[in-house]
Amino acid sequence: MIPASVDRREYPFEPRTLDVDGGRLSYVDEGEGAPIVMVHGTPTWSFLYRHLIRGLKERHRCVVPDHLGFGLSDRPRGWSYRPEDQARNLARLIETLTLKDLTLVVHDYGGPIGLAYAIDHPENVRRLVLFNTWMWSWAGERRMEWFGRILGGLLGRLLYERVGFSVRVMLRHAIADHRRYTRGIEHHYLKALDGYATWVYAREVLGSSAWYDGLWQQRDRIARIPALLIWGMKDPAFGRYLPRWRGVFERAEVVELPDCGHAPPEERAPEALKRLAPFLER
Repeated sequence: MIPASVDRREYPFEPRTLDVDGGRLSYVDEGEGAPIVMVHGTPTWSFLYRHLIRGLKERHRCVVPDHLGFGLSDRPRGWSYRPEDQARNLARLIETLTLKDLTLVVHDYGGPIGLAYAIDHPENVRRLVLFNTWMWSWAGERRMEWFGRILGGLLGRLLYERVGFSVRVMLRHAIADHRRYTRGIEHHYLKALDGYATWVYAREVLGSSAWYDGLWQQRDRIARIPALLIWGMKDPAFGRYLPRWRGVFERAEVVELPDCGHAPPEERAPEALKRLAPFLER
């Protein structure tokens, strides 16, 4: 059931559910045609991709899950919420729906979570679309190590669980253009927020380092998949890492958005759709 806090004009979808490890996973399944799986990060949920779903569903089947602890999915106490466990649930969703020759769209933590599937099943992934994300260990990156140690500790847990720090501070700061990211839109992320799950993601910036490193060491498995990189260049977290991704793919189209921050699907959805549509048809 969709809570009353969700504006149905913004999110006019009827999510479905799947029992996965830990609880019930909510997901949007809209449209018909070649499947597109869109994977969100933190502190977002399928709401992030609402513009893309509406723009693509006439020609494509858009499958967009909410990870456990996010959006409309269950928030089981005692479950791990680690990205590697979320990745297993994503793989189960794809296998249960028998999605073939899919396009994988990822953002933020959706990068390692979604690309883990591509690395394990490159034969089933026809295209990749990356919005501001990563897939490597942060060991040795002083700024991210500081972030992981401070916000992944007890102080961070207090901030994430008590004051909605991940939305009120982190996401608000990471978005460069607030003309589309209004207070009303921010409200949808706040109301769907599970502070504990988002804190686990802060903790796992360093805690899942070995898993990230394992993915990065296998990046050659996705190097030949056609990729579209749509990048917010004013993103304080990942803006600087576009060159690293350019070096991964043999065939990559790159769209630099100079005045966009961390969340192109929120800040620049029309521009993203303009580049996505022809990429998906090729």
